[in-house]
Amino acid sequence: MMKSCMTLFCLVLTSYVLYAQQTITGKVTDQRSGSPLAGVSIKIKGGKGTSTDNEGVFKIQAASGQTLEITSVGYKPIVIAAGNQSVLQIALEPASIEMTELVFVGARGSARSKAESPVPVDVINVNNVASSTAKPDLMSQLNMTVPSFNYNKQSGGDGSDAIDFASIRGLGFDQTLVLINGKRRHLSAFVNEVGTRGRGNSGTDLNSIPEAAIDHIEILRDGASAQYGSDAIAGVINIVLKKDVHHLTVNTGWSGYYDHKYNSLNSVDPSQYYTGSWVDGNTFTTAVDYGLPIGKSGGFLNIAGNFLAQGKTFRQDPDTNWTTNPNALSTNTWRRAGGDGAVTSGGGMFNLEIPFAGTQTKFYAFGGMNYKHSNVYAWTRNFSANPQKFPTNPDGSLIYEPGIMHVAGAPDGSINSNNVFYNPQEDVYITDQSIAAGFSGTTKSSWNWDISNVTGYNDFHYYGNKTFNAALDNGLPPSSVKTRFNDGGFSFLQNTANLDINKRFAGVAEGMTLAFGAEFRYEHYKLYAGEPDSYGYDVANKLYPNLYGDGNADSLRKPASGSEGFPGFTPGDATVAHRTNTGVYGDIAIDLTKAWLVDGAVRFEHYSDFGSVTTYKFATRYKLTQNFNIRGSISTGFRAPSLQQINFSNTNTNIIKVNGVPTLEYIKLVPNYSSIARAVGIPALKQEESVNGSLGFAWTPVHNLTITTDGYWIKMKNRIVITGNFGSAIGPLASVLAANNPPLYAANFFVNAVNTTNTGLDIVIDYTKRWGKQSLRALLAGNIQNVNIDKINIPSALDSNYADRQAFFSSREQAFLKASAPRAKFSLALEYGVGKFTAGSHLTYFGKVVTQGFGYASLPGAASGGPGGAGISDQGNGWDPYVVTDDGKSVIPENFVFHGKITTDVYVSLKLTPHCTWTTGVDNLFNVHPDLAVTAGARQSSWGDSESGGAFDAVQMGFNGMRMFSKLLFRF
Repeated sequence: MMKSCMTLFCLVLTSYVLYAQQTITGKVTDQRSGSPLAGVSIKIKGGKGTSTDNEGVFKIQAASGQTLEITSVGYKPIVIAAGNQSVLQIALEPASIEMTELVFVGARGSARSKAESPVPVDVINVNNVASSTAKPDLMSQLNMTVPSFNYNKQSGGDGSDAIDFASIRGLGFDQTLVLINGKRRHLSAFVNEVGTRGRGNSGTDLNSIPEAAIDHIEILRDGASAQYGSDAIAGVINIVLKKDVHHLTVNTGWSGYYDHKYNSLNSVDPSQYYTGSWVDGNTFTTAVDYGLPIGKSGGFLNIAGNFLAQGKTFRQDPDTNWTTNPNALSTNTWRRAGGDGAVTSGGGMFNLEIPFAGTQTKFYAFGGMNYKHSNVYAWTRNFSANPQKFPTNPDGSLIYEPGIMHVAGAPDGSINSNNVFYNPQEDVYITDQSIAAGFSGTTKSSWNWDISNVTGYNDFHYYGNKTFNAALDNGLPPSSVKTRFNDGGFSFLQNTANLDINKRFAGVAEGMTLAFGAEFRYEHYKLYAGEPDSYGYDVANKLYPNLYGDGNADSLRKPASGSEGFPGFTPGDATVAHRTNTGVYGDIAIDLTKAWLVDGAVRFEHYSDFGSVTTYKFATRYKLTQNFNIRGSISTGFRAPSLQQINFSNTNTNIIKVNGVPTLEYIKLVPNYSSIARAVGIPALKQEESVNGSLGFAWTPVHNLTITTDGYWIKMKNRIVITGNFGSAIGPLASVLAANNPPLYAANFFVNAVNTTNTGLDIVIDYTKRWGKQSLRALLAGNIQNVNIDKINIPSALDSNYADRQAFFSSREQAFLKASAPRAKFSLALEYGVGKFTAGSHLTYFGKVVTQGFGYASLPGAASGGPGGAGISDQGNGWDPYVVTDDGKSVIPENFVFHGKITTDVYVSLKLTPHCTWTTGVDNLFNVHPDLAVTAGARQSSWGDSESGGAFDAVQMGFNGMRMFSKLLFRF
């Protein structure tokens, strides 16, 4: 009887408990922005818990009177008593203003506030930055905003002038991974060949992404290969597209340089140079963005487009009276058209999401297309020095082309052999396309999943314009002289498929996120030849004749060296290559306590062309107090050699005289897999590897003030570079060079040659205050860094003497690698607003940079003769570059020292109507320039010997001087 009563009592009690419990559903949002918060912990006090999905939604069983604890890192915790409500709407308040900026990069699953992240992340509001500067392109804007973002606008570097690459923490362009909406972005088909920053690197062209489409950018400044794969050695740039609806935004503006000191019109004799206008580099931009809703479940389509038209700039040292003024410089005959090229670009992008009603699944897609035409000047051809580069009559007299050639220093317009010059023009046409699509959702058991595919394509096509292949032109009438050439180019296609899965386990410690996934990537690279006239001239079916015309060996005949400026790619350079990559990863992040977060990741990848690699990462953050976090990480990283580096090839020509007869020398950058490379022990390219370490803190000492400081150490080995030239004096090379078609004078190679260590410190201090109708913002961002070359790995066949070692990776190339970033860079942004009026300024300090010239003077006692024999010497190749002093009594190292400088930008903004805002201002108000590219004490002999050949070298602060701007923003 007693047993039956107890059973009945238990059944009644159980029924009561089940009846008393209820299912509570809810949604958690950010109190300030209204955005849903994923990964928020919802726990019954003393019991089980759950977490919100990607839409901020949760479901939990709770009995009346039980207490729900709602917590999320970066937000003030709240407690709610379960009552009769079955649906809850919860808005969490950020712990500080810094906490309002949530970031997804670096965290699989739920977002974190950037101050609570275990690694440093910058969040850049592109619209705010772009509206307050004359800089029209994304690269330049980020350069002045992010402490360790490095960008050098090139001039005189062939294709490097036409495309803009950047890096983080002084590493290579291709050692930073770029994502869009968290998905891998494709690389450019272009690889830097000449001695510019990032020689031998490719990269991602951020300027091909319309700014109007971008909501914000997250920049992870820490190694992340274990999380995202190849290229993430230095960090990750995640570009987040807009989701705005019911708004039309139009942003249009103008900017132009007024350089009242170095504009070439200021020269003593402007006819010696190419000139423009007093206000040059005129740039017109228009950006349009509009979003519309789709359906009733929060779907949207956002469409944006940009157009930019930018004119050339012309810069020279104005004082050429060097015979009377010891500080003046002679006429720069190397680069008579020094400055930036012209650019016209336009493109559009869309961002789409369509949730499926009644489910936790959505379809998304984004992508776009960008077209860019760049026109730049190559180095100068002077008839007095190189008549073989000009069209001539059979008697050797000049065929003058008035639309291309210029006459210097002749007020009466008279033409003679000493005053005619021209600068070949290089047209580059870049087409960039991408499309991404996928599905994401949440299962009933709260697993978040995402499956996607992204395809990207980039084509980079050269044309020679207003130039000549002089071998074609002997005796032709001017109207028949050919002046435009199809030089060929290259393309790159990348297709990436991803599956990503994650779940937040609220009941493990204070919360745990488990993530794992897989990736499959296909890449295709093509290098295509130009037209025959661009690289040679077919005489009697010989693609590369040594002499043009009837074959008579006289000094008036011209070797067929191809079009001047940029000779076209040859059929021997052309190639097609492809490969696949398969990767899997796992990532686990645990809040061991409310104060201590640990995060670990591991990734395995296999490439079809060079093998496998596994990388690891451990990161942690500990809250010493509510407003002071210590954070740090250690990781291994890698970057796979790109198809561009493995397969790129280019044949260049030099014209020399042998017994008074002009003859061609062919020098080729050979593919890494070629028999020429193997002959001297150049191994197949393998991955670049790194060990990354960082340690720092995030501190909010008072409300609205956040200070972050992060030190880093990046040790890399097997960095890929391009060697110098090696000729037939290297025994194993003699026969393979001679066997090439055409026979080669010398060759150079891509090789895993350099080990480096990068160390530095990033500092960000951010203060924002609002009161009434007033606001104040101050942001200081700084970086102090150093690059050290630890070791140069030289194959034994190229390591027989000092000259060989210098040819392999010269002191000049080492200087350029170290000059990838200045020793220090600091930016201070100040902005004050009241009502409809805003005023602000940017002060940017660009630290010291040192590069070297080519050198031409012999150092007493130095090695000479060079590795190539047959005329390849250590003079003029950057091997111990020395120049003669101005007094002619000695030689000194040819160092170009660019001391630290500060630029000052100012702007004002006025809200004219509720829908229209006008902003105007001046960048570089005081017209500050970098130091001239000359060597102190040897100004005359080093003038024009820099990499650009112009008055200035490519340094981060730029050389164009003061820039004015005016912009109108319409928002409806």
